[in-house]
Amino acid sequence: MKYIDEFKNKKLIKNLADKIREATPLDKRVILMEVCGTHTQSFFRYGIGSLIPENIEILSGPGCPVCVSSQGYIDKAIAYSKSEGTIITTFGDMMRVPGTSSSLEKEKAKGAIIRIVYSSLDALKIAKENPKKEVIFLAVGFETTSPTTALAVLEAKKEKISNFSVFCSHKLIPPAMEIIASDKNLNLQGFICPGHVSTIIGSGPYNKVAQTFKIPCVVVGFEPLDLLEGLLLLLEQIKNKDSKVLIQYRRVVKKEGNPAAQKIIAKVFETCDAEWRGLGIIKKSSLRLKPEFARFDIEKKFPLKIKMIKQMPRNLCLCGEVLKGKIRPTDCPSFAKRCNPGNPLGPCMVSSEGACGIYYKLGSRRAF
Repeated sequence: MKYIDEFKNKKLIKNLADKIREATPLDKRVILMEVCGTHTQSFFRYGIGSLIPENIEILSGPGCPVCVSSQGYIDKAIAYSKSEGTIITTFGDMMRVPGTSSSLEKEKAKGAIIRIVYSSLDALKIAKENPKKEVIFLAVGFETTSPTTALAVLEAKKEKISNFSVFCSHKLIPPAMEIIASDKNLNLQGFICPGHVSTIIGSGPYNKVAQTFKIPCVVVGFEPLDLLEGLLLLLEQIKNKDSKVLIQYRRVVKKEGNPAAQKIIAKVFETCDAEWRGLGIIKKSSLRLKPEFARFDIEKKFPLKIKMIKQMPRNLCLCGEVLKGKIRPTDCPSFAKRCNPGNPLGPCMVSSEGACGIYYKLGSRRAF
């Protein structure tokens, strides 16, 4: 398979692993962070931990859009699902995320109309087919999925579809990375930047992390050779005391990103402050619809108040600490005990990109 097998070449993998061992200082820990759930999966799936020195520690950060959505967002989505005359459309990962007292899955079992879709355009199609229902799309995602939400809104405006709404929770990765970089207790020495997000935004938005916090960044792909080459590029910068933004994933990611996608995002959305699970309120870290598209914003269209959110007791779910890189999933006292895929206490165990779920399913393949 061209462009796939080449990135799993055993000889090249061994050569890169040897170079990584040579570039790794023996007298101290090297702490890196990846901020992409697909990277978390790939590190486990390919057993990268067994190929690199033990003193390299790779933390999982806020790389799962479902996981970083606030408890308030989850509870309000559940509340909307209970509203008469609505159809909730959502990606599958959202269904089992526990709210304060319920989940979308439980509400569907009680009779709420909730449909799993693969894109915002699927949700728009459902709105066309159900003109007497208010169809609400749960727009959860990073920069990667926000262009498709923007397209759906523009199409709804063009076709004058009045029963289509968006409940927006599109988050922006660079501001979250800056918050994490400012935490001196983590002692981060490098960021493995997300490949998918970077196809949209390019490498420029990471410059502040590299320049202000002196933490090198490398945009990395998802195959074994990608991961190892990305690690080597970070280790060489650390060794030379550099802090640049480099692109390893050059076959897909360009420095300028995708201008067409950026243009459509800018046309429909504006930045705003938002709450991230575990990280709190981060300034200009999210997207909301511009005023001229307010009629497609469900919170403007049908404002909804919910009761004060009760946070889960700290000793039960430490998803927020995992997202900050403070702990590994296995450090949570509930991991694989009270919290497991069959009975998740938090979104990090539910989502396919959540670190806890990945550690649970693939953890035996790697240990950092």
